[in-house]
Amino acid sequence: MPKRRILVVDDEPGMLEVCSDTFESLEDTEVVTSTSGAKAVELLKSEHFDLLVTDIRMPDVDGVQVLRDLKQCSPGTAAIVLTAYPMVDTAVASMKLGAADYITKPFRPNDLLALARHLLEASRLGEENRLLQRQVDRRHVFDDFVGKSVAMQKVYEAIEHVAGSDVDVLILGETGTGKELAARSVHRRSRRAKQRFVPVDCGAIPDNLFESELFGHERGAFTGADSRNLGLLEYASSGTFFMDEIAELPSPVQAKLLRVLQERQVRRVGGRQLIDVDVRVIAATSRDLDALVRERRFREDLYYRVKVACIQLPPLRDRREDIPLLVENFVERFAPESVKGKVSVDPDVLDVLGRQSWPGNVRELLNVVRRSLANLRGSELTVDELPEELVTGRDAGGPAVGTFFAEREARIDVFEREYLDALLGQCAGDVTKAAREAQLPRGTFYRLLKKHGLTPASYR
Repeated sequence: MPKRRILVVDDEPGMLEVCSDTFESLEDTEVVTSTSGAKAVELLKSEHFDLLVTDIRMPDVDGVQVLRDLKQCSPGTAAIVLTAYPMVDTAVASMKLGAADYITKPFRPNDLLALARHLLEASRLGEENRLLQRQVDRRHVFDDFVGKSVAMQKVYEAIEHVAGSDVDVLILGETGTGKELAARSVHRRSRRAKQRFVPVDCGAIPDNLFESELFGHERGAFTGADSRNLGLLEYASSGTFFMDEIAELPSPVQAKLLRVLQERQVRRVGGRQLIDVDVRVIAATSRDLDALVRERRFREDLYYRVKVACIQLPPLRDRREDIPLLVENFVERFAPESVKGKVSVDPDVLDVLGRQSWPGNVRELLNVVRRSLANLRGSELTVDELPEELVTGRDAGGPAVGTFFAEREARIDVFEREYLDALLGQCAGDVTKAAREAQLPRGTFYRLLKKHGLTPASYR
């Protein structure tokens, strides 16, 4: 526990000595003294103190001014005022500026000691409460993840658990759930955190280049190999090697990777020497590896070798309660610089976003929010900025294809107009009531009214 610090300010050296002697019995406490109010202000601005004890009458800067500066630079620091000339107006001014108590000289040292001990303990408890509150406020943030749902809490616990060991890890999850974020979190919290994190997308490497990319090659190993190249596994030695979409590995490379994981040695293409690699492998995939193993499209022994520990990331549809937090985070990160102040989010926006299935998961939500912010007209993100297909529940990606789709679109338009017409008549043109009855956000309701040329006033 760090030492508590007390600053005592008085123009009388004898009083400073009395106070210092009084506070000697406080454990883990450092006492700093000053005979100058001006010097005390400098100390308060440059250093941290848990308690200030100050005289009121001093020749350069008086105690009231010291308290005023304390309130500005360190409002959480408790203060005790000492004076030989008690006056009501001075006492009131001191209390307004945050002084916890007022002691008249001469005083009994035990009275000052008891008051100081009480204020220091209160300060400690206050600091602990503030720390706990910050932890509570930040429970929904874990490294680069945002979410407070039960599903995400399980993910955080799993990352913490596997990060403490050095075993290989398999991360499973649909596209856009944050598999690389999870891998980076494991690396960041592991003993390898200060070493390299080397990611590779197995789905982006041509089959004929896999071995060279992963294991490296010697000069002359194949046409175009003009020099020796380190492979990614060798480059990642001492650190973490992240293989995204490992299910895309060709069968011959799967066999060679299995040997590397078992022996922790690589042989460059065209080379004879075995090279030791101290690397932790984290693999990830959005595909069903169990099914691929049954179909003999992924080696069973490699599957169990990379799945020493496993982290399963939930799809966004299974953690809808996190959507408001994610939207708030994305808006804060990507709000246009031209908008002054904080961009707020209309509750109708969250209602619309909360109803989506999100096949692209968090990545899709991020893209929708960024796209919507690009259309922002004011300082509030509303339904009007959301993509049309999200609001209406239909794909606006292009024209209908074929008579079936054309007929369906026409029938939907007829239904919408008839439904809105009947509902507005039933609600006597009250849009708020009609939107509530339809279980639609008001912004969506207004958009549909505009689409069909309906005016609420004509129903009143």
